Amino acid sequence: MVAQLNTLLRVACEHVCPVPPVAGAVCAVRRRVAALLADWSVSPEIVEDSLLVVSELVTNAIIHARPPAELRLSWVSDDRGGTLRVEVTDGGPVYAAGQTPAGVDPDEHGRGEAIVHALATRHGLRVRSGGITRWAELVTP
Repeated sequence: MVAQLNTLLRVACEHVCPVPPVAGAVCAVRRRVAALLADWSVSPEIVEDSLLVVSELVTNAIIHARPPAELRLSWVSDDRGGTLRVEVTDGGPVYAAGQTPAGVDPDEHGRGEAIVHALATRHGLRVRSGGITRWAELVTP
């Protein structure tokens, strides 16, 4: 009797970085993430969508939540493809539901969640005392 053993070579990478609550942070985080995804050899099929998801989740944390905010990325790949998980944890909402910060045009904001939901394979929210984590996973086709 011959036993066949299917083994997959799995590669896992993780990165955590603070998100400063300042103008320009989204651009800086996006550049950093682009470099990480290249270093990790993340599948090109999901890189642009991943950068947009990162931008939307980080923007949400900066505009709508209390600091501190933190971005956590993890990439797990094997012979069949890979999964990138994006998590942004913040200090919870600053404004009550339906309120927007002064100077924020509602016609130019408010679509971030819909964009994340459209691009992600899976997405969700974890609420805990003192903070909220919004997460999304993008899986290679």
